[in-house]
Amino acid sequence: MKMTTLVWGRAGVVLRARVAARWGERMRGLLGRPRLRPHEGLLIRPCRAIHTFGMEWPIDVVFLDRRGYVLAVHPHVPPATLRMHWRAASTLELASGACAALGIACGMWLASREGALG
Repeated sequence: MKMTTLVWGRAGVVLRARVAARWGERMRGLLGRPRLRPHEGLLIRPCRAIHTFGMEWPIDVVFLDRRGYVLAVHPHVPPATLRMHWRAASTLELASGACAALGIACGMWLASREGALG
């Protein structure tokens, strides 16, 4: 998987994220991987829905549109759960509690070094 640096618009918060863009990477997601650390995430694209079946810990889920604007934030999504957003182009998975700690909210803008997020 590729790595990218993500910056939250005006907030100036920087995250390092793996990018899951291939079919197999998107299907595996965080399964079988160690817990995410603060300021670390998994950007899945394209992606409108995620599941946490097989996960051992909760995560925060952020749905983004094609331009990188936050459409929805789902904090503390427990294992064995589904989440989706019909307008999302990509999804960012973060450690549980990261959205609150970083101040991530609907309407914020996320930029990536490699361009479009959708």
